[in-house]
Amino acid sequence: MRFAEVALKVPLHRTFDYRLEPEQQPCVGGRVRVKFANRACIAIVVALKSHSDVPEDKIKALESVLDTTPVLSPDHLAFLRFSAQYYCHPLGETLFTALPGALREGEQVDKTQVPVLTLTEAGRETTQLRAKKQLALLEQLRSAGDATASELKTLGFSQAQIKALLEKALIREELRTDTHWQSAPLQLGNKPRLHPEQATACSAINSQTGFRTFLLEGVTGSGKTEVYLQSLEAILAAGKQALVLVPEIGLTPQTVNRFKRRFEGLPIDLWHSNLTDNERLHTWRRAEQGESALVIGTRSAIFLPFQTLGMIVVDEEHDGSFKQQDGLRYHARDLAAYRAAQGQFPLILGTATPALETLHKALQNRYQLLPLTKRAQTQQDNRFVLVDMKGQPDQGGFAKASLDAIAATLARGQQVMVFLNRRGFAPTLICHECGWLSNCDRCSTSATYHKSLRRLICHHCSEQAFVPVQCPDCGSTQIMPTGYGTEQLEEFLSEQFADFPVHRIDRDSTRRKGSLESALDEINQGGARLLIGTQMLAKGHHFADVNLVVILDVDSGLYSCDFRATEHMAQLITQVAGRAGRSGEAGTVLLQTHFPEHPLLQDLVNNGYQDFARYALREREETQMPPYSHLALIRAEATNSQLVMAFLSDLVPATPYPGIQLLGPIPAPMERLAGKYRYQLHIQAAQRKVLHQYLAQLADYIGQHKLANRVRWSIDVDPMDTY
Repeated sequence: MRFAEVALKVPLHRTFDYRLEPEQQPCVGGRVRVKFANRACIAIVVALKSHSDVPEDKIKALESVLDTTPVLSPDHLAFLRFSAQYYCHPLGETLFTALPGALREGEQVDKTQVPVLTLTEAGRETTQLRAKKQLALLEQLRSAGDATASELKTLGFSQAQIKALLEKALIREELRTDTHWQSAPLQLGNKPRLHPEQATACSAINSQTGFRTFLLEGVTGSGKTEVYLQSLEAILAAGKQALVLVPEIGLTPQTVNRFKRRFEGLPIDLWHSNLTDNERLHTWRRAEQGESALVIGTRSAIFLPFQTLGMIVVDEEHDGSFKQQDGLRYHARDLAAYRAAQGQFPLILGTATPALETLHKALQNRYQLLPLTKRAQTQQDNRFVLVDMKGQPDQGGFAKASLDAIAATLARGQQVMVFLNRRGFAPTLICHECGWLSNCDRCSTSATYHKSLRRLICHHCSEQAFVPVQCPDCGSTQIMPTGYGTEQLEEFLSEQFADFPVHRIDRDSTRRKGSLESALDEINQGGARLLIGTQMLAKGHHFADVNLVVILDVDSGLYSCDFRATEHMAQLITQVAGRAGRSGEAGTVLLQTHFPEHPLLQDLVNNGYQDFARYALREREETQMPPYSHLALIRAEATNSQLVMAFLSDLVPATPYPGIQLLGPIPAPMERLAGKYRYQLHIQAAQRKVLHQYLAQLADYIGQHKLANRVRWSIDVDPMDTY
């Protein structure tokens, strides 16, 4: 073999050949160092060849070989090749997306041994400490067993607290290489008895020996996690590994705790964006060498290497955060289905509100549908009430009926959740005299007023400005907020219900490390209190004392240019509503709307998400939108709008391509973002194969286009939004 074909982290849809010296022995899937564009770069070898189509005098020599064994196995390399091909992304960038940072930089570190924190004899006996957080850390190790520093940090504990306990000799650090779990008997913690629907679901999953995708469609609180746990038992007992994908970091702590308490002593690792490079390399190496039994992670964990992967679980499979929105625009749920099919093992997709594409496959029997219709804690469903806002006096964004219901719930000693998916004090400021609005100078949207920071902040480009004392247009001092944000709701409800604690949970209030965990701990202590939050509060959290949920601004999802808007609205309402009535007593959900007669709202409230989704699928079929067709978007942006239009217009062929429909170029829903003009070309096909054939030709054409280097462009296959 005289030549190495390598993939580089460059935005080019091609690979490159390099000449091998006699002493160089690279391996396919290993890293090498090469010269590219007069700079040293790390590359991945994707093939070794005896000849090259490039003239030999133009082929550079390989500088050095970094790996004698592959960092990407043949199966893993094939999986990443598929990912690059399906999402029309350069192979080199795809491979480097999958690697942890340390391997991308060419480091030669073996991180298979993990420092584990364990209780000393003194730590086991200590029941009192002045520092409450240190005591809580000891209790965590007592109840859930030994843990790594990264696991404890994910649960809200700090490095300073860990260091303090190490200095007091209440805990100690041990380096462990765990290779015996595959042959050791599985130790199980407390295992509840399954109700009939759960037992049926577990039986169906456990009887599957090869590949099969199961859609676990369980209403909120029906015990989906218990089905995951009991389905994983047989896999882990057989010495196989498992991957559990969760939509965001906020759900990781409670998931980790629950899994650690069930599978006692089993090596469980984490994967998310808050880990350090070393911690990510730990997890990568341990999964690759079979030392990690179970990995719990966010979307990029789908690219981890596993020695003997036996099952993947995707929790809240409908969640939009499983779709990467820049770079390699992959969907972790869809790649999980491909990976499970290639590895011939089961895939579980769990949710109370399945994505319409997933539900469609289940109704076509491509996925096996496993319904969980009964809530584990209560026999009664929550009661939905539509609050008609037409003609109602506005009191801080609330109808009088909503405020009365809040007062009555608090008086009974129960908790109330108020949901508004808009942080800040108000969406915009307006001048009472001339109508000036606090628009962002760089985007086609308004800057949000944050009263506590005394700033106008654009939530799209993060541009900040001081709040003007006078109107920039007319000089008036009558500048006032319009609309509502969570910050304003907190201020109003704190005054209205001064005797009750108010907790606001959004990205602004939980910026400090550990603040989310502290707030959740305080809420779960019980007692009458008000919770205000955005989507952060809606997903996966268990609040036993919440009996009333008030959802504001329901109408924003009813009339939108995005064909998925009503689906997302229904999913969000159902997920938020599921936070109520989890202690045995059915809860109440108030939906404030100006359109209570809207057929989709009526269907959702009266018949539930399951019926709504099937009705929405009929609408999609009539309009031939996904899942009854397949979409891709070509996005382009630049500071010069004419340049973008010229680039996209040139991609529209003079003669139609068979089976392909084009729309555009058209402006993006937000035409200007961060100072750049954004346009789109919509590509639609009835057959997926036809769409990908067209995209492959288009990607080759774009690669040679004279304007391709003057605009920022991307291909988004199966887009989740047209933002």
